[in-house]
Amino acid sequence: MIPLQSANTFLADQLANIGVPAAGAVGSAITFLVAFLVLYVLGRIFVSPLINRVLKRRDLDEHARKPLVKLVRIVTAFAAVAIAFTFAGYGNILTAIATIGAAATLAIGFAMQDVLANFVAGVFIYTDKPFRIGDWIEWDGHSGVVEDISLRVTRVRTFDNELLTVPNSQLTGGVIKNPVAKEQLRLKFLFGIGYDDDIDEATEIIVEEAENHDGIMDDPEPSVRLTELGDSSVGLQSRIWIDNPSRADFVKIRGEYVTAVKERFDEEGIDIPYPNRTIGGDIQIENTDVLTAD
Repeated sequence: MIPLQSANTFLADQLANIGVPAAGAVGSAITFLVAFLVLYVLGRIFVSPLINRVLKRRDLDEHARKPLVKLVRIVTAFAAVAIAFTFAGYGNILTAIATIGAAATLAIGFAMQDVLANFVAGVFIYTDKPFRIGDWIEWDGHSGVVEDISLRVTRVRTFDNELLTVPNSQLTGGVIKNPVAKEQLRLKFLFGIGYDDDIDEATEIIVEEAENHDGIMDDPEPSVRLTELGDSSVGLQSRIWIDNPSRADFVKIRGEYVTAVKERFDEEGIDIPYPNRTIGGDIQIENTDVLTAD
């Protein structure tokens, strides 16, 4: 059996015997290709599944496991290239690594600036954990539920069922709001009543409807504060708390609560005014002699 180290020489001799031009170069190229494919396939069959099983045994989350397995596959491919260089007679493995690294470093450095920035940002997301899969987040005027986190991008499903693929650097370079990071969420809503209406009565109605809603917590208790004296209304801001918040709970509970308060206001004759606008000014008409000439 022919040793792997002499495979390139043997193949070159056979090609030379049948009259193939540049037999040495062709033999080296074939040896490199075959060695690379064999090593890469073996790595995909044995190494990647092994790493995946090890990570599962350590109870690592799926969204953290996937990028690590991808990284192992990249390393496997790189190792296959380096070892194939040796088999093809292009130099030893260290020389191969140095050659590939020197040739690719400059190009990769310019081409992968954004990729590397997103990769580093992805690492910070995994370590700092500002949000997790399933969280509802808001950033730069966008909002949605996190569906997947990788080392390069985060995928967010909006509430209009649109999928946003967001580079991780955008999520670590600005302010992110995570309303569901804690077990409780406070909601605020501003009710406007007329200046002639009873503030105490309106406040009592707002608190009662909060206490009557099953989705609103009793502790912390609902509260109401007069926060605004507008042009046409008095602003009463209600503060309520919900437990185990999600976007669906937030929208549903707030809608039901505001509807209940509005219906009570109607029953008790409390007005919810709308802004009034008065338009004033003068109209000047010229050449009135022409209009009255007939």
